[in-house]
Amino acid sequence: MLYSIYPGNCYFYPNIAFMIQSKENQLLKLLGVGFGIAVTIGGTIGTGILRKPGPIAAQIGDPFLITVLWLAVGLYAVLGVLCAIELAVSLPQAGSWYVYARRAFGNYFGFLTGITSWLGTVAALGFGAYTMSEYTALLLPTLNHYNQWVAIGLLAFLSAFHWMGTWSAGKSQEVLAVIKAIGLLVFVLFCFIYGSIPSSEGIAQSIDKTAAPLGFIAVIAALQSIFYTYDGWHTATYFSEENKDPAKTLPKSMILGVVSIIVIYLLVNLAIFHVVPMDRLMNSPLAAADAVGIIFGDNSQRIVTLFLMISILGIVNAQIMFAPRVIFSMSRDGLFFRQASSVNKMGTPAVAMPLTALLSTGLILSGKDTCGILSDIATFFFVMSYAAGFAALIRLRKTEPDLERPWKVPLYPALPAFLLIASIGFLAGAVYSDIHSSKYALIFLIISYPLYRLVKKLNSEANKSVS
Repeated sequence: MLYSIYPGNCYFYPNIAFMIQSKENQLLKLLGVGFGIAVTIGGTIGTGILRKPGPIAAQIGDPFLITVLWLAVGLYAVLGVLCAIELAVSLPQAGSWYVYARRAFGNYFGFLTGITSWLGTVAALGFGAYTMSEYTALLLPTLNHYNQWVAIGLLAFLSAFHWMGTWSAGKSQEVLAVIKAIGLLVFVLFCFIYGSIPSSEGIAQSIDKTAAPLGFIAVIAALQSIFYTYDGWHTATYFSEENKDPAKTLPKSMILGVVSIIVIYLLVNLAIFHVVPMDRLMNSPLAAADAVGIIFGDNSQRIVTLFLMISILGIVNAQIMFAPRVIFSMSRDGLFFRQASSVNKMGTPAVAMPLTALLSTGLILSGKDTCGILSDIATFFFVMSYAAGFAALIRLRKTEPDLERPWKVPLYPALPAFLLIASIGFLAGAVYSDIHSSKYALIFLIISYPLYRLVKKLNSEANKSVS
């Protein structure tokens, strides 16, 4: 067991030692390629890939077309990563889309992008914790009436764990990502080895029985589900300020991470198609559990439940780590309450992290339906953040041509312009096809400017009282 001694404030771990600088409110540069890949996988792959195939099948009804849609969104994610890398290595600051939008379009647009990105993740965090409590109750039925408190306990535990610092949080993410990836690949192998594919005649009958006219609204609904499942491909950019060498490690980690996700998603879908008939899949709330149940019997579905819990833990662990970085960065720029810029000696945002957990706790206490509605709105906010990032890349190329860019997106300006148009098109389609969820997002957009002015005013008054 090795220990090293440095002057100043120091912390020691077996086989690793690092010096924590004496400067206050500074994030620590501790992260590298392994963490970047892990947080991309862990921040993206959650319950979506195990739960969404059923609803998507109900909308589309054809395995080939479903696979095409998964590939299309996967391509969007790959191209998006290429754009995000340029922004992240050119502006290596915590906060991701918020940082780029503010730099390109000013404080208000930055505030809007940052606050919607943060609130979307807060909603997803609360929904994820509550979902995990439901699966816990499946394994331990005595907890069935305590779902809210189990979810809140999970958030409290993760908050306490992340308070211990960036190094331990990063390592936990790496471990959970490996378990998650291996688990999904084992599921795929079991499906292809032990599952029996329906006959071609049976497939044709199943498609005929379930076929329905493929309409615009059905495609948009399916894409919403797939976008939700892919969200997280950019997660490593939230930590560019804490990366030891972002120009070298971020391109490698983000590209490897997103390609791994696409491969895993396609394999899982093909495995489910291999085992579960389409007419059954269309009515399946948990397709992976149905696949395992068909192969090994209903009692085996507990295995999928246990894996789901690990998968949820991985994505919740990532969310509670990256979401606070947004309001930390906003606070540092005077666009959020200034107390949120505080960082403890181990590199954790000391106010932003517990505040994120507390707001998610409030959503859990308000009821599952509230969390569910907000998680639907979150997809709208996430894609809006992507659009802001692509627009920021184009604008910064024009307004700051001399900005140091260790990585440049290929096929500029066609590639970011295409992604911007695609994102705006998706948002317009989402508003048209799902006005119930979208109206809440649109209402927030309307009130965002008065909220921005209020925050600026409160910060100005606070600064005057301090001086």
